[in-house]
Formats: sequence, structure tokens, C-alpha cells
Amino acid sequence: MSTDRSLLRHHDFRQLWAAETVSQVGTQVTLLALPVVAVTVLDATPLQMGVLTALETAAFLLIGLPAGAWVDRWRRKRVLVTADLVRAAVLATLPVAYLLDVLTLGQLFAVAAVTGAATVFFDVAYQSYLPALVDRDQLVDGNGKLEASRAVAQVAGPGATGVLLRVLGAPLLIAVDAVSYLVSALFIGQIGAPDVVPDRASRRPLRTEIGEGLAFVVRHPLLRRIVACTGTGNLFGSITSTLLVLFAIRELGLSESTLGLALSAGAVGGLLGAATAARFARRVGEGRAIPLSAAVLVPFAALTPLADLGAPVVLLVVSMFGFSWSVVVYNVTQVSFRQRLCPPGLLGRMNASVRFIVFGTMPLGGLLGGVLGTWLGVVPALWVGVAGTALACLPVVLSPLLTMGDLTDEWDGGRVPEAEPVVPGASG
Repeated sequence: MSTDRSLLRHHDFRQLWAAETVSQVGTQVTLLALPVVAVTVLDATPLQMGVLTALETAAFLLIGLPAGAWVDRWRRKRVLVTADLVRAAVLATLPVAYLLDVLTLGQLFAVAAVTGAATVFFDVAYQSYLPALVDRDQLVDGNGKLEASRAVAQVAGPGATGVLLRVLGAPLLIAVDAVSYLVSALFIGQIGAPDVVPDRASRRPLRTEIGEGLAFVVRHPLLRRIVACTGTGNLFGSITSTLLVLFAIRELGLSESTLGLALSAGAVGGLLGAATAARFARRVGEGRAIPLSAAVLVPFAALTPLADLGAPVVLLVVSMFGFSWSVVVYNVTQVSFRQRLCPPGLLGRMNASVRFIVFGTMPLGGLLGGVLGTWLGVVPALWVGVAGTALACLPVVLSPLLTMGDLTDEWDGGRVPEAEPVVPGASG
């Protein structure tokens, strides 16, 4: 039986896949609707947009490391369901406040911060849960299918959002995301695999456990380069994401619906990336796929500020298409490598350490985008983001990855900490 058929028949993977698909569709709605609320309803400035972007990801920097240690101590399925329910409840407050005419930027900031914290726990538990549900040789295929869901959501979400923004308005559309998290929680609740946690007797001080996860990442020569590339890329990419809605609506004069359709058309590249990531890695070599995909996205990133010179919709679509393809191929390859490399008992802390580094730069990038957009102007700030994106790919381009085919599953940067024993049914 092929890996593809086995995963399609794998009940628990299908539940996780369905949960991620539904959640991603709702999330794509909010990713466009939330900044549109800030710009069109609350008249946010570039600096305020920077604060909003920073708050959405600040939790990765503030609680990312201890979250990994806690996830390794808790039942991961329970963490996923709780995070979904928290995000649903908090997002639901925005349309209610809008209908009561009491919506403020302060509430928007608070919702962004709380949902960001819940997302930290969800993402760490989610990437740590997949290896417990599928075989190691199915990880690339499983991650590819999950990335395909993300890509489909990126294709369908912004376009549908752009149209519905004209009908319902951005605040009411956020209610769609709240419902999507409830549906996601229902699917995750149907996963039947035993939810195991480490034996309480094996626990050590939190600082020690956090240090093990961080050391695993920074001591491995390849992981160190990958997180340097991703973290730097996210820092400068956040400048662009912070200013994109402002750039499109105020500088280019696009409507919300046109912007949504352009983002949807561009996101087809992510769908293509999910479908071709495994084939691309096999053809060029899994190691080379990482620096090549990182380098390919640079010229496409430059097309976004170039849209100010003319043909804005065409250039935005092409920019998003190439950028999305590159990011998805890069993520499928390097995430699968990390999951295979890491001992099961260390997965939560390893994923949290990676996210602390690579997502911890995003709130800084959001604030930097707001400051640069105010100081230099929106278009020059976007060019700073492009220059930083070019620098970000250097750690992997100028590395042994460029000459490697298959990536080893063995630890080659020091001794692998032994995985902690796990016992079914232990309380977390």
C-alpha cells in the first residue's frame, strides 16, 4: 500500500488534517479582516499597524520556551482543543463589540495578544503531535498534506473574504474564524490514539528542560543555520506583512475585494508548492531543497514594492505566487527534517525553541515596519524588507546544505538527550 493511500485511510491523521483545514480557512479570513478593521474602521496609523502585528506574535518571544516544556509535560490533544476554544471565545468578542458600537483599537490589540498566546501552545503541540500519529517515513507526506490545506485556505480565504467584506464588513467576518476554531476542536476530539505524557517522576526543573530543547537546536550545525535563515526572514518579512494592507489600499488605491482576489490568486503558488515539495526534494536532494527554495523567494519579494510603479495587481499576484511556493517547499522540507531528527520526548521543547527564535523576531519586525513606515514612508520600508529577505537566505545558501542530497536522521552536533519515558494515561 502506498504512503498516500495509508494516510488517506488513517483515521487519526484525517481528523488532524480536517481540523487544520477548517481552522486555516477561518484564519485566512481573519488575517485579512483584522488589519482591514484597523485601517478602515479604526483608522490605524502605520505605527499602530506595527503594534497590532507585534502583538499577534509577541507570545512566541515571551512564553515560547516554557510553552514547549509544558507541552512535553501535558496531553497534547488536550492542549490543542483548549487552544482552539480560547481562540474561538476571544475572537467572538470583536463582532459583538462592533454591533454594540464599542469596538476600539485597545480591544483589537488585546484580542491579537490572547489569540497569539493560544496559537503558541497550539502550534508547539500540533507539530509535536503529528509524529505520534504517523510513521516516521510518512512525515514528509503528512506535512505536505497539511501544507496543502494551508495553501488551499490561502487560495480560497482572501478571495472569499474580499467579496464578503463588501457584504458583511470585516468585524462580522471575524465571527467565521471563531466558528472555525470550534469545528477544529470537534475534529481533534475525535482522534483516538492514546494521549501519552512523560512520567511525573522523570520531570526536572523547568529551566533544565527548557535548556535541553534550546541546546538541541543551537548545537546542531544544520538546525542552527535553518533557524537563522527562518528567523531573519521572518524579521524582515514582518515589515512587509505589517504594511501590505496600507500599501495596497492607500498607496495603490486597490479596494478590499481586489486585494483579497489578488492574494487568493497569488496563494495558488502555495498550493503548487504543497503538491510538488516532496517531488522537488527528491529531484534536487532534500538538503539542497532548503537553500534553493530560500533563494528563489527573494526576487519574488521584490515585486511587491515594484507594484508602486505600475500594473499593481499583476505584480502583487506574481509576487505572492512565487513567494508562497518557495515558503511552502522550504517549510515542508525543513519541518519534516526536524521532526525525524528529534527524540519524541524532546519534540515539544525542540519545536518551542525553534519557534521562540524564528517567530520571536516577528513582533520586532512588526514594530520595525511601523516605525520605518512612519519615518521613511511605506514604499521605502518595503524595500528594507526585501533587502533583509536577501540577507536571510545566506545562512543556508552558504552552508553544507547546498551540496547535500538526503538529510540524515542522526544527531551530528553532539549527544542526543535521551527521550523521557512515557506512560499511557498519566495525568498532565
